[in-house]
Amino acid sequence: MLENIPGQRELQSMSRKELDALAADIRAFIIEKVAEKGGHLSSNLGTVELTLALFSVFDFPKDKCIWDVGHQSYTYKLLSGRKEGFDSLREFGGMSGFPKRSESAYDAFDTGHSSTSISAGLGMVAARDNRGEDYHVISVIGDGSLTGGMAFEALNNASRIKSNYIIILNDNEMSIARNVGGLRKYLTGIRAGRGYNRVKNDLKKSLTGIPRIGAGLTRIISDIKDSIKEILVPSGMLFENIGITYLGPVDGHNITEMRRILKEARELNRCVLIHVRTQKGKGYKPAEEQPDVFHGIDPFDVATGKVKKKKNGPTWSEVFGAFMAEEGQKNDKLAGITAAMSHNVGLTAFEKSCPERFYDVGIAEQHAVTFAAGMAAAGMHPVTAIFSSFLQRSYDQIAHDVCMQDLPVTFAIDRAGLVGKDGETHQGVFDIGYMTELPNMTVMAPKNAEELTEMLKFAVNEPHPVSVRYPRGEAYTGLSGFRSSIVKGRAEVLHRASGIALLAFGCMNETAEEVRLGLKKQGILATSVNLRFAKPLDTELLLDLAKDHSLFVTMEDGALLGGIGEQIGALMAEKASAVQVMTIGVPDRFIPQGTVDELRKMLNMDAVSITERILETLK
Repeated sequence: MLENIPGQRELQSMSRKELDALAADIRAFIIEKVAEKGGHLSSNLGTVELTLALFSVFDFPKDKCIWDVGHQSYTYKLLSGRKEGFDSLREFGGMSGFPKRSESAYDAFDTGHSSTSISAGLGMVAARDNRGEDYHVISVIGDGSLTGGMAFEALNNASRIKSNYIIILNDNEMSIARNVGGLRKYLTGIRAGRGYNRVKNDLKKSLTGIPRIGAGLTRIISDIKDSIKEILVPSGMLFENIGITYLGPVDGHNITEMRRILKEARELNRCVLIHVRTQKGKGYKPAEEQPDVFHGIDPFDVATGKVKKKKNGPTWSEVFGAFMAEEGQKNDKLAGITAAMSHNVGLTAFEKSCPERFYDVGIAEQHAVTFAAGMAAAGMHPVTAIFSSFLQRSYDQIAHDVCMQDLPVTFAIDRAGLVGKDGETHQGVFDIGYMTELPNMTVMAPKNAEELTEMLKFAVNEPHPVSVRYPRGEAYTGLSGFRSSIVKGRAEVLHRASGIALLAFGCMNETAEEVRLGLKKQGILATSVNLRFAKPLDTELLLDLAKDHSLFVTMEDGALLGGIGEQIGALMAEKASAVQVMTIGVPDRFIPQGTVDELRKMLNMDAVSITERILETLK
């Protein structure tokens, strides 16, 4: 059926049987493409019927649909004329795995982080009403994203609007890891309830049909509806109690039911929340059984569900996880905190070995940081493991709640630097700048897997805030012969020469070694330094190197503005003006999707480009 994808008008006239057949074809297509290209599978398989129902009721792109996070929008992209784009899904120059306004008029808002869709949707509703325009706004948010505080701030605001706005709560009992906390229990209670709105509507229809007295009885019942609501739904109606009309729960895989409830919601001049129950990974058994593993996955074999890529060694996340599991057995003050990503950040083993000191706070990075601060103030040493691009959401909490009080919190910053195929919203290139500017913070990055373990040992014994950043993927094991002790604020000289000094931070040491060997082939010997610390910088070593070096080449896998290169450039300008500083890093722009190698080449951060630039400078 996908050879000629039906338009919205065709979808509106299709039977349930035809739509179910189309849903099956869409699932097969998504599985095939993600198996080939990698991407987000579980979340997309869970929203096929929901998306078909939306397209058969609303008029896109006139109507606006905002997908929270956006990792469940593949069906939406397919139905909006982007089938051919799946051949380049998440590839350099290809179709994004997330909604992008620059990619299609159907994408109303760029997303990639959670808990933003209701705020964005409310903004569109306000703009629509102010401009006197006529279209519907729909925000689709998962139950995991609803745990984010920003979503509740928006819900509080949404209760006051007097025009149509539809929020779809896609409830699959999962975010990336299984959901936790009070909201999960609340939604479970609603799922087990009797369906308040259906009972209410059926009762109203029956009473209205009674001759002469029906209308009066309906008004009386309407006056006491709050009492009926409390009787029918034991958990209480959180959404209705704050002024948002609640519809559901409805089976998100029943297109007929979804169409009915969407049409009902479309006619209400107020904020409506539709509670939709879906199954993450639906239609593909491996994803149904392990939805967290298939949340974001590399290319895999469809028959077995096994990833095709062969791994030679542990990932950086696994090295971190092994340290936490081992250290947790010896240090009863150590705690591990994650924001709904225990598997992704490597804390699964720690969760099993030290369950009483493992905390998954849900998709709530701001809360995670202040929670860690409270724990540290009470005598524990929490390790907060969060992706770089998500940690930036909690900047205020890091500054005021951790650093201002100089509390012993370790930040394990996963996916730091260029992440790759998830694109602009996931590149972790800003943490060096936003961490180094904070008083009391120590900022570190390891050159290889062994050094990550040593840095973590240092961090959990430091009575101050420490951040340790490391990239995504397989941990580098080169340069293993260099293992000098970790001393705060001290860099590590790997090779000593004169003239040119390669000053690398973290994973860029691998690139620096390639550059050093490339220069050596040209008859040029260079000093190479593993900086280790972005803060405090080893100014003593840098000033000593300035005595017999004329060119410093700084290399960092992060933004140049506010980065290490700027710091070293300022130091040389003040103390050693004869030294020229060449900075290698991410320019002042958002970086698109692509493999890390492709992106580094594009940004002239690869070994070949850096070597050529050095040789050109020497000329």
